[in-house]
Amino acid sequence: MIKLLDKPLKAFTTYALIVLLCSIPVYFIIIDTIWVHEIHERNQIVAAAVKRNLVDLNLDEDRMKSAMALWNSMQPETRIYEVNEYKADSTYNIYRKNRYMVDKGYDRFEGLVTYFKINEKPYSLTVEANVEESYETMIAITAITSMFFIILLVGFIKLNKRISKDLWKPFYQTLAQIKAFDLSSHKNISFEHSQISEFEELNSSINKLIDSNVAVFRQQKEFTENASHELQTPLAIVQSKLDLLLQDPSVSSVQSLIIEETNHALSRVARINKNLLLLAKIENQQFLEKQSVDMSNLIQRILDLFGDLFREKTIQFKINAACVVEGNIILIEVMLTNLLMNALRYTATDSKVFISLSGNEIEVSNAGTYALDKKKMFKRFSAASNHTPGSGLGLSIVREICNRYGWDVRYDYITSMHVFKVTFSTYQKRL
Repeated sequence: MIKLLDKPLKAFTTYALIVLLCSIPVYFIIIDTIWVHEIHERNQIVAAAVKRNLVDLNLDEDRMKSAMALWNSMQPETRIYEVNEYKADSTYNIYRKNRYMVDKGYDRFEGLVTYFKINEKPYSLTVEANVEESYETMIAITAITSMFFIILLVGFIKLNKRISKDLWKPFYQTLAQIKAFDLSSHKNISFEHSQISEFEELNSSINKLIDSNVAVFRQQKEFTENASHELQTPLAIVQSKLDLLLQDPSVSSVQSLIIEETNHALSRVARINKNLLLLAKIENQQFLEKQSVDMSNLIQRILDLFGDLFREKTIQFKINAACVVEGNIILIEVMLTNLLMNALRYTATDSKVFISLSGNEIEVSNAGTYALDKKKMFKRFSAASNHTPGSGLGLSIVREICNRYGWDVRYDYITSMHVFKVTFSTYQKRL
């Protein structure tokens, strides 16, 4: 994943590199054209000077031949020959080995062939110049351009980091506060004032959003807590009246069955009310006391209690490494109880429930024929499956307790097994 400021820098760097690569052939064409033009002018100047000097000497035929032989041997770049007819000037471009530097390889030469008359006899004058220096010039310019491109690129990167560090500092401060914000912590976020209008507007919008969410959360929490408190007494009275009614000898068997069904439904409502009240207390941070809890001893104690409730179920408890965690023993016991009750309730009689405890996690697994819905599993009043009736609060309480202590709880369906795993935080103690 790329950062926001690195994305335009990458685009600018790519664009600059493309321009640099495209500029190399343009450099070559322009430099070669200028170089060849200058050499052509130089050849014309040299040819004009040689012709004028020869004409001014006014040599006879024999002396002219001697002069040509001497000139051709002394000036290999310019050659004078006697020809049969007078022609128009022409140029040529040729690659051949340098006669003076054999090991150098092939060089490029630009030549001019011009004609003149002395004593009414036509002569040709050939003037050549080495064009190989244009390639060296092009290489030097390309190297210098590349060097400045690298300097420019390094400068862009350093300036980008320096500017982004100061420019985006308010943004990262806001982001850090949002990440650390907990809706149930009862703490408001206070953003630092920024001179940049966009960041100031962002902070203002986030503040409004958080304030509205906090207000709604508090209202919902207060409603849940108050409703749970207010329901406790009437539920207890109704249950008590139903028990008294059930003991009345005048109640028929049909009426007794109806009362039992009503009592069963009322018990479920009472459990839901109790769980909602527990969630409200956890969110209000009413369980502040912490102590060292030996997980193996606590699990064994819970299993002893479950022994009478689930005698037909087989529980296999394996301790890989003993561990002690820091937390409120009531909350930890509720978390373990909910995990084990969830596994035992939906395990067939002939199946086993496996509990594995290691130095940093506990794993509870039981057999299953299909995977549960991970998106709904830890939500309140959401059943992970249509085949598993329940209030939908047990796993929500487990998640809330794990969030309270920074633990990680997750569910996986592996080889026809439901696996719930709680990983404890790094500050736990090991025995």
